[in-house]
Amino acid sequence: MKPNSSHPASAELSKVFEHIDANKAQFISRLIDYLRHPSISAQNIGISEVAELLVTMLRRVGLEAQIYPTSGHPMVIGRWERAPGAPTVLLYGHYDVQPPDPIEAWISPPFEPAIRDGRIYARGAGDNKGQHFAQILALESYLAVNGRLPCNVIMLLEGEEENGSPNIAEFVRAHRDLLKADLVITADGPLHESGRPVITHGVRGIVSFELRARAANQDVHSGNFGGVVPNPIWTLVHLLGTMKNADGEITVEGFCDNVIDPTDLERGAAARLPLDPEEVKRTLGLSKLDNPPDRPLADRLMFHPTLTINGFHGGYGGPGPKTVLPHEAIVKCDARLVERQTPDDVLAKLEAHVKRHAPDVELIRLEGMLPSKTSLESPFSERIQRAVRTAHGIEPLIYPSLGGSLPDYVFTKILGTHSFIVPYANADEANHAPNENIKIDCFMKGIRTGAALLDELGRSAGSLE
Repeated sequence: MKPNSSHPASAELSKVFEHIDANKAQFISRLIDYLRHPSISAQNIGISEVAELLVTMLRRVGLEAQIYPTSGHPMVIGRWERAPGAPTVLLYGHYDVQPPDPIEAWISPPFEPAIRDGRIYARGAGDNKGQHFAQILALESYLAVNGRLPCNVIMLLEGEEENGSPNIAEFVRAHRDLLKADLVITADGPLHESGRPVITHGVRGIVSFELRARAANQDVHSGNFGGVVPNPIWTLVHLLGTMKNADGEITVEGFCDNVIDPTDLERGAAARLPLDPEEVKRTLGLSKLDNPPDRPLADRLMFHPTLTINGFHGGYGGPGPKTVLPHEAIVKCDARLVERQTPDDVLAKLEAHVKRHAPDVELIRLEGMLPSKTSLESPFSERIQRAVRTAHGIEPLIYPSLGGSLPDYVFTKILGTHSFIVPYANADEANHAPNENIKIDCFMKGIRTGAALLDELGRSAGSLE
């Protein structure tokens, strides 16, 4: 890890950092107050109340703010656009949280925030209230010290990210002019487990589907009807065997046709990441990684699609024998997609494959999300790296892509802009799990990072390619 020496904070930013340090106790107290408000999207608990709270919060900071309805939960948008000639950055986050269940596994109640060992424990502490609140405090701190922001800002806070963001694409398409920006920064997800900051340039997409096979109109005796009635479990086993072979190759016709190779710059960035396959095996109790065996760990997570069986259901699974021949079998699957693949195209190829190999099997389309990618050669990349170095004092890790999926495509493919993920939470934040938390140090560095990003973008005004 390299210390920050080549990009010291500007005079304006140094004063902002001093303000942030001086207000640490107040900022922690305000985060704790925010975390007391439930906003569980899956159960529609507290969503409208927290949306209203955010509008009040953003207006007090100095932004114009408004709630925008969708066919699901509302969006909250804040704006500060008084820096002519400077870039406009869209800051994305989500104010909804996961259900806290199982409640009994929490050491302290999920909506009664508690501080233990330098961490704030509460549902939403890391995902995502603590992170977008750090962005809000960065805006507030810069305005408090300097009276204005160095660049233009739009803040978009979604209320159903934890439900899969079902309405964000429609909303962004309908409000392109309202959301027009030069770049998007998302503060979500974790830092590297070492504590080093991370900058991510993309995410894989996803498509989910079910395969259903049926035979008789009821379960039957495996002796009286064995060898007579087709077994739908075997039907799906044989079909799945035509979709991916033992060498780890996806064998669905045309599945990988649109996959593009990573650039040399992306391969180099991936190769420099401190990813240890041996540590992964030790942690998960594995003797080997999935086939093919010679594929680097980073390549597996960033540059290749997957085809995964999530669950297989059919027949009897209880204790002891039951000599039954099942009448129905269901398998749930997902595929992670890389750049140039689309859910619709992949599903069409899967449907054609199923029709060719097992025409009686039904494929049921579920949810899908496009992949997203911003070039490592983006004119904003180095500026964001400088800002993160200034805030943290160490070099960030550069990820060409995440293995998981986020609705980042709405920015790169609908708005057509550059998009970056700059997380603030600790790697062991336990998001989606009991005892979710954020380290206070990470929260405070998040505020510093948000301020440094604003400052760096303001200093780059007029110098973009």
